[in-house]
Order: sequence, then structure tokens, then C-alpha cells
Amino acid sequence: MDLSNDTVVVITGAASGIGRAMANSFGAAGCKLVLADVNADDLEVADGEVRASHKVDTLTSITDVSKADQVEALAAATVDRFGAVQVICNNAGVAGKGDPWLGPIETWEWTLGVNLWGVIHGVRAFLPRILEAGGGHVVNTASIAGLFPGFGPAYDASKHAVVALTEGLYHAMEPSPIPVGVSCLCPGWVRTGIIDADRNWPDELGERPELEAGQEVLFNYIRTAIEEGMQPAAVADMVVSAVRKNRYWVFPHPDFVEIAMDRFHSIGEGVNPVMPNESPGLPPREQMVAETMAAVMAALEAQ
Repeated sequence: MDLSNDTVVVITGAASGIGRAMANSFGAAGCKLVLADVNADDLEVADGEVRASHKVDTLTSITDVSKADQVEALAAATVDRFGAVQVICNNAGVAGKGDPWLGPIETWEWTLGVNLWGVIHGVRAFLPRILEAGGGHVVNTASIAGLFPGFGPAYDASKHAVVALTEGLYHAMEPSPIPVGVSCLCPGWVRTGIIDADRNWPDELGERPELEAGQEVLFNYIRTAIEEGMQPAAVADMVVSAVRKNRYWVFPHPDFVEIAMDRFHSIGEGVNPVMPNESPGLPPREQMVAETMAAVMAALEAQ
């Protein structure tokens, strides 16, 4: 689809990371922007940055995407302000700490609430408005963890679900007489603050879980990988390109896709799951990524 100063783009998780970068990339295209996040201070900074850099109209909203009523209010406020909405980027995401099996269930509730239910609420609230506007695009942020588990059970489960529901949405929209494109973003390591996402832990869920004994090794691996990862701006530019070209899959990290492909081959052969670096036939570059993944998974198993 074409992007212009008549295009209204809504981005959740817009205060930082990939969401903030998306705001700048869509802003560079001249789009009107609605920026939503739970972090009021960072959201204000992001909004000021976008307006100063791109001179576009913006609306900000403190929104907890795990709450259906808040996402519905976000959609209503968008149409009330701009008259329509063409693009929704369901991007908000978190990664919780604590033992997934023996620790508090609230870690699962928070992770699934934001990562999965946030996407569900986003699609259900905005899709009718996009159809009313005559068409547009839906971008759901999943993760390479949606194709290859190993980042943590709750996070992996949420992202696998996002991949599945996004594909279902794509098939539902394909025969529609009103054009609605769908994209599934599956990044690997990106320089974001997701490793410290629990800074936004909701009070209603009680005491914030802390790292369990042994988890420090896992989180140190992940933190290092993130710090050396891709810049969010590069991912955001790929998303804008996917919207323009109506491309479904957005894979910023082809190396991880090779690992996922190897996993699917092993599934087809009916073999038991193996560590990534035990997968046969990976090229040298993919092997390096696989070894990093294996170190992360080994640390997780050693908890």
C-alpha cells in the first residue's frame, strides 16, 4: 500500500525499541502516528523525537494492551482524532523472569497477556476500523522464537501463538474485497530493552518475580546477544517496506531462519528435539548463531 500524510499508523510498544524505531520510519514516510505504551515518560520522549524529526501529527496514549477495553479505547481515540486508521502495528512485547515451572504463575499471565492477548485485542479492535477506512495493513510482531523455541517457555509459547494467529488472519483477509495486508515480523537479536521489560511489571500482579538461581547465566547470554544485535531502525525500515510491498514474512535475521528450517526438517523426520548446534549441515555463519542459541538453551536447562 502507499504511505503518505493521509495514512494513519498506530504502534503499540512505541516508547522504545522496535516500536519507537517504527514510529520514526513511518514518520519519515509522512504518516500520522498514534503511539501507545504503558511507560508514560518514555512515550513522551519518543513522541517529541518523532514530531521534531519528521514534523508529523501524533497522538499518544497510555495503553496496557493486555486489557481489551484499553485497546478498544485506543482505537476509538484514533478514529476520533484522525477520522480513520489504515495501519496497526501490534508490537508491544515483554519477557518475564522467574522459574517458568516452579515460579509464580503471574510471569505466564503477564507474558501471554501482553505478547499474545495484546495482539488479539489489537487485531479485534482495529481490523473493523481498517475495513471501514477502505483497507490497510496489520503488522504483528512475533519473534524468531515463534519458529524456534529456546528463549524461555512463556515467551516462546506467546510468539508461536502470534505466528499462528497472524497466518490465520492472512488467510482470512486474502479473499476479502477490501484490501488488508498482513505482515508477521520475526526478528532475532535486536538492540532493545526487552531483557529489562519487567521495569513495567504491573502492580496488580503482585510482587515482581526476580531471577532464580542459575538464571543469571541465561540472562547474561541473552543480554550480550541483544547488545550486539541489529539496530531497531534497520528492523523498522524492513517493516515499512513490507507494508508498502504487501509482504507477509519479515525476517531481519536470515541466519535464524536457517536454524528454524533445520528444526522443521527434524520434525518431519520424527526425531526428538536437539540443541541448535547439534543440527547437521548448517553453514559456518548459521553454525555460529546456533552455538549462541545452544548456550542460551543449555543455561536455561541448568536452572
